[in-house]
Amino acid sequence: MRKFENDVQVIKYEVLKEVSKLAMEETLEEKYNTIPEKISPGPKPRTRCCVYKERAIIEERVKIARGGNKDNENNIEVLEIACDECSISRYTVTEACRGCLAKWCHEACPVGAIYYVDNKAYIDTNKCIECGKCKNVCPYNAISDVMRPCRKACEVNAISIDKDKKAVIDNEKCIQCGACVYKCPFGAIVDKSYVVDVINLLKESKQNDFNVYAAIAPAISSQFTHVNIRQLVNGIKLLGFHDVVEVALGADIVASHETEEFSKEIDKKGVITSSCCPAFVSYIEKNYPELKENISGSVSPMIAVSRLIKNIDKDAKVVFIGPCTAKKGEINREGIKGSTDYVITFEELTAMLDAAEIDLKKCNEDLLDNASFFGRIFARSGGLTEAIKHVIEEERIDTEFNPVVCDGLLECKKALNMAKVNRLKGNFIEGMACKGGCIGGAASVHHGPKDRNEVDKYGKLAIEKKIKDSIRVLNIDKLNLDR
Repeated sequence: MRKFENDVQVIKYEVLKEVSKLAMEETLEEKYNTIPEKISPGPKPRTRCCVYKERAIIEERVKIARGGNKDNENNIEVLEIACDECSISRYTVTEACRGCLAKWCHEACPVGAIYYVDNKAYIDTNKCIECGKCKNVCPYNAISDVMRPCRKACEVNAISIDKDKKAVIDNEKCIQCGACVYKCPFGAIVDKSYVVDVINLLKESKQNDFNVYAAIAPAISSQFTHVNIRQLVNGIKLLGFHDVVEVALGADIVASHETEEFSKEIDKKGVITSSCCPAFVSYIEKNYPELKENISGSVSPMIAVSRLIKNIDKDAKVVFIGPCTAKKGEINREGIKGSTDYVITFEELTAMLDAAEIDLKKCNEDLLDNASFFGRIFARSGGLTEAIKHVIEEERIDTEFNPVVCDGLLECKKALNMAKVNRLKGNFIEGMACKGGCIGGAASVHHGPKDRNEVDKYGKLAIEKKIKDSIRVLNIDKLNLDR
C-alpha cells in the first residue's frame, strides 16, 4: 500500500477501497455489511478498545462512503460513535486559583459545574459544557483552556460540544473547508463520499453511450509524485473515463475573465475578492454579508472547465477530482448546479484505482497538455494573483492592480476586516481557505512543504507558457463564466 500520513487516512482509504470494489462488482448492496469484519477481523482491535466497537465505527464509515445522511445538506458529518476519545477537559482550574471571595467563575457558570474544596475552585467535567464563561471572568487567569483539535481547527466556530461530549457541526456557520476532517486525530469527522455514484455513472455511460470526463485539479501534481502525471492520466482512463481534462485550463479561462471583470468594475467597487475557493466565498457570504457584492462574479476554474466540456460535448458528464471538500458543496449552489456532476477527492481516487487493481507504475503515458504555466499554479497560494498580473501585462490593460494574498482563513479574516472599514491596503483579495492554497486541501493524500515546489515544477512542464496561448483556440466569448 502506498504511504499515507497516518492511520486515520489508512482506515478511511481501506473502507473506500472495499466500497469501491463491491460497487464495481455490483455486489455492494448484498455485501456492504461484510466490510467491518474484513477490515477488523480480530480477535484484537487495531485502534480501539475492542474489536466490536471498532467494527461499529467502520460500519458508520461505510455509510459515509456510500453517501452519508441524504437529509443533511452538509458534506461534512460527525461519526458520533467515533467521537468519544477526546476525554480531555477543555477548561481546568490551575494552581493560580486564589479562592477569591467574589466567586465570579461560579456565578458565571450556567450549569453549576464550578464547586469548591478547601476554598479552591474545581470544574465538574460531567456538567461542564465548555462555554468558557468561567475563564472569561476569572481575575487571575487561573483557568486553562485546552481546546479540542476539531474546534481549534475550525476558524469559523462552527463546531460545538453537546452534553454527551460529542462534536456538533452548525451548518449555518460551516463553510465545508474540511479543516476539522483533516485535524481530527480519531477520524470522527468525515466528508461524504460519492465514489459509488461515480462508479455507477461510469457503468451507465457504457450502456447509454455518453462520455464521462475527469476534470483534475492542478494540485494533483503534488500528490502522485511516485509516477509520471501522464501515467496517472492513463490510470484514470482505465477506470472508464472518456478523457481527462486539466482544471488548470479552466483556471486560464477564469484568469482572463476575472482580469477583464476587475478592470471594468474596480473603480465602482473599490475592492474585489477572488471567487475560486468555494470555502472562501461561503466565508464571506456567512460572515461579511456587506461584502457579498465585492466577490468576483467569475465562476471557479472547476465550473469553467465543466461548462467548456459540456459546450463541446452536449451529453457529457463531468467528475471533478481534487483535494477539496468544499467543492462537494459548490456543485449544488444555485446558478451553478448541473455544471459539474460529481466531486471526488484524491483520497477517493486512490481507493478507486486500487479497487480496480490499476498499478499506475505499469500504466502507459497519455497526453495532458492543455493548460498554461499560470493555470497550473492556481493550485497554490498566490497563483491566481500571478495569473492576473500576467494577463494585465500581456494585454497591456490600463488598470491599477494591488493584490493582497491571503494564505488561510486567518489571513482572509484580517483582510476582510480591513476591507469592511475601507482600510485595506490593496484593491484585490486573493482568498484561500486552506494554508498553502489548494495543495493544502483537507482531502489531500499527504500535506507538506514540498507541495508548492511540485506545483511549480508541474507548471513549468506546460507547453503553453502564456494564458492567451492556452485559450486561443477556445471560443470563450460564448461561454457562461458568471456565478
